[in-house]
Amino acid sequence: MPALPLWLAEPLWDQFAVLLPARPEYQPDHPLGCHGRRISDRIIFEKLLQLLRFGCSYEAIADTTCSATTIRSRRVEWIRLGVFAEFKEIALDSYDRTVGLVLDRIAVDGCITKAPGGGEVAGRSPVDRGKQGLKRSGMTDGYGIPLGRVLAGANRHDSPLLAPTLDLLDDLGPLPQDITVHLDAGYDSGKTRALLTERGLYGRIAHKGEKAPIQASQRWHVERTHAWQNAFQRLARCYERRATVIHAFFDLADTIITVRSLIRRAWTTHRWDERPHRRP
Repeated sequence: MPALPLWLAEPLWDQFAVLLPARPEYQPDHPLGCHGRRISDRIIFEKLLQLLRFGCSYEAIADTTCSATTIRSRRVEWIRLGVFAEFKEIALDSYDRTVGLVLDRIAVDGCITKAPGGGEVAGRSPVDRGKQGLKRSGMTDGYGIPLGRVLAGANRHDSPLLAPTLDLLDDLGPLPQDITVHLDAGYDSGKTRALLTERGLYGRIAHKGEKAPIQASQRWHVERTHAWQNAFQRLARCYERRATVIHAFFDLADTIITVRSLIRRAWTTHRWDERPHRRP
């Protein structure tokens, strides 16, 4: 079963392949001179998409085309080369040039997911009887395009993660003069307001004790993005233990979300050879 529809998987692979270094089909300096053919990068990429989408183990996804060890080693190699981070940056830049990021209003919120294997950024979850969990402080633009995230243990409060999350705005280049940050009642404090004022940002923060729909404003975009990310089972129930690997899977998921939104929103205004016959 394919992890993604063809109209989405093909443009993703076309761009991802450009970022990969050239490798010989056979290892020329193997000591025995009989090394097998190198597993195709396309196969590994599809396996990573299946891992991300279905959340299964490396051993379960391995078959006659490649082993679990090959998937892991190629994943580590691509992380070391910074391919996943660059992949996400290219998707964001393409979306910004074609549709336009809505950066005059952003939304930040935390989301707790399961992390049964523990790891570098896991902690006791207050909503899952103290089991290991992962919190991500995610930031999106005004439409819900993911701009970045900060990972922490599930026992961390949202408010202290706001500053490092807002630091990610520095990587987006020129920003509008007036930026409104939409936050929920968990950030309702004088410290948060002072932090926003210090950075020249306006805050729309839901008030504690009041019904959320009255004060929520545009915060629902980040909630929807959390739902999009949790549709990838490897993020909703994370067994990875190293932060670099978790960030790599998040970068891959954010790229898929961004490209999918780009194709959907550009479908009515642009024409290209592989354009889907129906609006996605």
